[in-house]
Amino acid sequence: MGRRASREIAMKLLYQLEIQKDSKEEQINNTFQQYDLNDNDREYILDVVTGVFNHKEEIDRTIEKYSKGWKLSRISKVDLAILRLAVYEICHREDIPFTVSINEAVELAKNYSGEESGSFINGILGKVVKVKLLPVDGKGEDEG
Repeated sequence: MGRRASREIAMKLLYQLEIQKDSKEEQINNTFQQYDLNDNDREYILDVVTGVFNHKEEIDRTIEKYSKGWKLSRISKVDLAILRLAVYEICHREDIPFTVSINEAVELAKNYSGEESGSFINGILGKVVKVKLLPVDGKGEDEG
């Protein structure tokens, strides 16, 4: 299927899980049955969705911190799903370059959200990456 399509499915699933409070496992299983996914696709989607839920407080604090005073409740649920997915990738997936996470998030916003969402999401994620790349105690994160 490919990573781009898997990312889109993961974003839709994160959005759905935010809206519907049914069983998370049931919704994930229904999504897996709905699409023709290979093992890599399933593994990626499951990792992202589970990872976002496991790190939701940290991810949401990060989004709120860099969204220029926007409360999470003011951010559309679609934009929030896109941001959570991208912040998770940036902070927890070393196999995905930051630029790919940002570009894919902006594309998802263009396809699924309002006209201004792409630049809003790009701005937030750009700040997240900039802070992540700052040296800590004179060393990069990989060296510390």
